Amino acid sequence: MTTERTGTLHDTEVGGPGGARTVFLHGLFGQGKNFTQAARTLEPDLHSLLVDLPNHGRSAWTDSVDYVDVADAVADHLRGGFAADGPVHLVGHSMGGKVAMVLALRHPDLVGRLVVVDISPTANGGTGEFEHLLDSLARLDVDAVARRADADRLLSEDIPDERVRGFLLQNLRSHGADFRWQANLALLRAELATIGGFPDASQLGDGVFDHPVLWLAGERSSYVRDEHDATMRRLFPRTRLVTIKGAGHWVHSEQPEAFVSALRVFLTA
Repeated sequence: MTTERTGTLHDTEVGGPGGARTVFLHGLFGQGKNFTQAARTLEPDLHSLLVDLPNHGRSAWTDSVDYVDVADAVADHLRGGFAADGPVHLVGHSMGGKVAMVLALRHPDLVGRLVVVDISPTANGGTGEFEHLLDSLARLDVDAVARRADADRLLSEDIPDERVRGFLLQNLRSHGADFRWQANLALLRAELATIGGFPDASQLGDGVFDHPVLWLAGERSSYVRDEHDATMRRLFPRTRLVTIKGAGHWVHSEQPEAFVSALRVFLTA
């Protein structure tokens, strides 16, 4: 069963009663639907909610980016719906992983188990890749785009990786005869330093989430490093780190079978 709901936060529900209720939070440029295949593969073990974070997908745009505000908004959304009957599991990738960590720390009553995918509770040193991608998208003249293939061709020089272009172009939507970006690209570019950061201790509630945590890292990614381990375990003392071989930052799309297997074992334990 798949059900979509649109409001301040748009979500899609996959699966039915009986599975472990699990919420998926995507990364920068993503949408909840990025986890559709994983959620379907995990049926009936999981009953999943795929959330579009603010300024992404079909969720509302905001005037600024703040992890505490986003985490609290997602918590309110869950408390009034998917988590109304008790705690749910939470899976977050990259930016969504930071939202998930902040939510778990500030609203631990809502979260049973937490999965953090290829990100750490620290400021990320390198946002240059994302600056390049956002600037490339901003330079694209959408008024010159008659078909999605036109946008793909126009972006190919700046973004030669076909897989990355395909992922980014999921944000390009047709409106009648015109195309427009669905994500709030101008705000995301302006707030990139905030997106690369992490809230300080004064904003994180009691400061410790003492439930089981699975920390998934891509073998070829640099977003989870040895020097992050102490901070992660101070905030999440019951953390288990698993490295997914052959994966870069987008673990769930680069190694989907290993990703699904890790989630199934951890979330159904």
